[in-house]
Amino acid sequence: GVRALNEVSIEVKQGEVHAIVGENGAGKSTLIKMISGADTPDSGKIIYNGKTYEKMMPHLVRALGIATIYQEFNLVPTLSVAENVFLGDYPIYKAVNYKEIERKAKALFDMVGINIDPRTLVSELTVAYQQMVEIVKAISKDVKLLILDEPTAPLSKQEVDTLFNIIGNLKKRGVTFIYISHRLAELYRICDRVSVMRDGHMITTLDIKDAERDVLIRHMVGRQFVECFPSCKEAMGDVVLEAKNVTGKGVEDISLKVRKGEILGLAGLIGAGRTEFARIVFGLEKLEKGQIFLNGKEVTIKKPGDAVALGIGLIPEDRKQEGLVLCLTVKSNIGFVVLKRLSKILWIQRQKEKEYAQGMKESLDIRTPSLDQIVQNLSGGNQQKVVLAKWLAADAKILILDEPTRGIDVGAKQEFYNLIKGLADSGVAVIMISSELEELLGMAHRIMVFCEGRVTGELCRDEFDQERVLDLAATGM
Repeated sequence: GVRALNEVSIEVKQGEVHAIVGENGAGKSTLIKMISGADTPDSGKIIYNGKTYEKMMPHLVRALGIATIYQEFNLVPTLSVAENVFLGDYPIYKAVNYKEIERKAKALFDMVGINIDPRTLVSELTVAYQQMVEIVKAISKDVKLLILDEPTAPLSKQEVDTLFNIIGNLKKRGVTFIYISHRLAELYRICDRVSVMRDGHMITTLDIKDAERDVLIRHMVGRQFVECFPSCKEAMGDVVLEAKNVTGKGVEDISLKVRKGEILGLAGLIGAGRTEFARIVFGLEKLEKGQIFLNGKEVTIKKPGDAVALGIGLIPEDRKQEGLVLCLTVKSNIGFVVLKRLSKILWIQRQKEKEYAQGMKESLDIRTPSLDQIVQNLSGGNQQKVVLAKWLAADAKILILDEPTRGIDVGAKQEFYNLIKGLADSGVAVIMISSELEELLGMAHRIMVFCEGRVTGELCRDEFDQERVLDLAATGM
């Protein structure tokens, strides 16, 4: 029911890093899918190196040296890292030399400063490491135009610096970039020009040196916008969740407490153990040693169903794979966790399900043409609201948010900050994992810093210091 693009024109110069920004649903991803051959435009033309094309095709795009890294990764989870990097480049008439492609993949990862075993299955990697595999996969080809859709969303500051070094080196060799990001601060570090989209239209293109942040945001949202972190109540209740010496996959001897109404931030680099700890608490990974207490009473959580029954909810790092059923409706996704409550004997009471979903749609301002809209068709920010609605419907008392604002625009982020504040003010205990340190410093009451699977520091609000957090995350000291 929505026209994704309407008479959009853009010009990208050879050897530049050209940013495209806009709110979720502005049409950015649709535009790059048409450039990369994944979607076909209804009208218009694409001119590349002086030659005109009515549409692009995947094989043509590859021959022209165009590569795209999407927000939704294009990897085969059952194959190894090395096999994914060189997928499509295997010899046709002779056996694949796996040792050779593993050696080449290792050299590429060493070049970008990322320690990944090329024999590891992609399914065993975190989202952040999968992102790095996508980047290395792209640069392994003879790329001339590289399109990056939110490439830094799952990356920490150190990994972002590494990526920007790679972009700088490729730019010197004449590679052109189209760069999509909601992190506006990044644009001033790496980009030459920026184009702003809104509601399927191209609004303006500016040299980055002339593009003030407030002006960009005003073009993006169509109004004056003030971004700030909401202040939460400082008064907190009793300890709701306590982990004592928790040990499992990726973490060792983790001890921490979360109080009613508190926002506890978990900081750290990729692979530091934050997500792994969250998965153990939610029953997705095995608790090998240690204890978990709820309201002072030890509990056993062997599977997610146990966590849900205890009032624990999880918004996962990868909402598309683990938080939603993309082919089903908004209404169905919101009601999943409370199906027993919505059912009578063996039948779902559809009217009750609709009323539940309608209430969540209104309270969270989920922007959808209908509750029967397929979730896959919503913008990233509204998809994230559907995941949150699922747990609010279940009356979760402890909510773990793993990268809750990943891949959503500045306006939607502000909405999420206000929603998280409202949850904490209502007494929900919130554990917030984020790679955006500014976000944790602005939202959390306390921050626990993880490094190599262990807690290396705890900072109260009056002790917050960005350099101190980074030191604890990088060196554990």
